[in-house]
Amino acid sequence: MAVNKCIKYLLFIFNLLFWISGCLILGVSIYVKVSKNGNQITEESLPGVDLMIAIGVIIMVLGFLGCCGAIRENRCMLLLFFISLLAIFILLLAAGIVGAVEEKKVKEWVKERLIKFTPLSSQPESVKNDLETLQRELKCCGLVQGPGDWTTVPDSCRCNATDPDCNSSKVYSTPCSTKIVELMEQNLTVVLGIAFAIAILLIFGMVFAMILYCQIGRKDGATGTTTNA
Repeated sequence: MAVNKCIKYLLFIFNLLFWISGCLILGVSIYVKVSKNGNQITEESLPGVDLMIAIGVIIMVLGFLGCCGAIRENRCMLLLFFISLLAIFILLLAAGIVGAVEEKKVKEWVKERLIKFTPLSSQPESVKNDLETLQRELKCCGLVQGPGDWTTVPDSCRCNATDPDCNSSKVYSTPCSTKIVELMEQNLTVVLGIAFAIAILLIFGMVFAMILYCQIGRKDGATGTTTNA
């Protein structure tokens, strides 16, 4: 039985695109990592860059395995590719369930990560400057306790009386940890959408890999029978 060329080349193209996307993710992540414009506060509370680097490397390796397995009709590579995609799919599903069930703990985890930057008076100027930038962007003040985290409230905490988060002292009353958590919640729909799209791609990849794996097995079996005859 011959291997279906359509399935073979569809899997190859799928994995080529998979590998290219891994290269892009890795390149952008490394650029952001080495960039001097990174904010220490957000990097600590949302350590997404390191995670993206790891994801980029994993996708590149899987894309390579899938491409070689498909074009060379290598059952070992295809099986390893299938098992890896299945493991990622299970981890993705587990992460989604944990994120939905343990939402409150995630919020507490973010705040615990930011507590290390208090008291602000003992932090280096680079941390203070990063926090002031964050305060201007998110319209917040302080990290955990609010304006009380500062010995002297900086100008970046100042606000107009018409602002809903502005208190009687004309400074933002909401701590930045709360704003960061709110930002996470607002982007949750986008994250879930991306995760769902990745899950669909993983399912298609597993189906194509297993179909090709089985076809190669039948082909090898038929060849062996013909030879023995």
